[in-house]
Amino acid sequence: MYLNNAKLSLSPKWLYIIVPTLFFAFAGLNFLVSLLFDTSSLIKAEIASKGELMYLTENLLIFAVFLAVLLLWVKYVHRQPLTALITARPKIDWRRFWFAFALWGVVTVGVTLIDYAIHPEAYVWNFQWMPFLKLLVIVVLMMPLQTGFEEVFFRAYLMQGVGLTVRNAWLPLVFTSVTFGLMHLANPEVEKLGYMLLIYYIGTGFFLGITTLMDDGIELALGFHTANNLFTALLVTSDWTVFQVPSLLCDVSEPTLGLTLWVPLLICFPLMLYIYAKKYHWKDIKKHLITLDKNKKELLH
Repeated sequence: MYLNNAKLSLSPKWLYIIVPTLFFAFAGLNFLVSLLFDTSSLIKAEIASKGELMYLTENLLIFAVFLAVLLLWVKYVHRQPLTALITARPKIDWRRFWFAFALWGVVTVGVTLIDYAIHPEAYVWNFQWMPFLKLLVIVVLMMPLQTGFEEVFFRAYLMQGVGLTVRNAWLPLVFTSVTFGLMHLANPEVEKLGYMLLIYYIGTGFFLGITTLMDDGIELALGFHTANNLFTALLVTSDWTVFQVPSLLCDVSEPTLGLTLWVPLLICFPLMLYIYAKKYHWKDIKKHLITLDKNKKELLH
């Protein structure tokens, strides 16, 4: 099983504490800044000074550095094969990544087009050739690094590390899902819509965590997460979201939670899990999500 791959690490267990402690301290500092200052105003000031695309690039570069440091830490400190960090399969299955990417990409584009057709007054056409092409290059090259860090950190490194300590599956799932949601506390969307939005972020964490544990790897979760952030950045922007970029459309409506919160959690995510389960023949939910297979002593690599 996927969580058992943490046993391939040749380092002491306590080393798993260092990277999460540093990252959560960084996230906590961001949250503290959001409490003390008007985050939306700070972002607008930065964008006015640097430009939308430079601000986006700088933010994505931070995650690229985080990802590089984490992979080097796993390879040279834990001395764990990087493939074992990503999947329980002999090699990374990129077909899974592209399936999830394409599936959620189609859903995202379709939902956006339907909403635009039903509520055209809520959007302003924002397309400009050169800014959009620059945005396209930036998100294609750098967005996978941002989502890659979040998935490798939460659904791989942190989930395997917690699983190595507690020897069950449900606690790593709960812990990584909740911390993933709380990581978004400093987002301007939370400041605008309120803390109820954390239900969506934590729910998304559970969806990605269940996907990872049932599929024995993060390929599907990584494909979904990359498609979500990439297509969101390309399709729709607004003056109150974390992605304020030259997208195709600008949402000028007054934001509310409503369907935005509950449709993904109650309809889209369960449907995605059903499709994955059918396509990849998922079995034994209890072993994967709750107890682990206590009788399986051998590793998968």
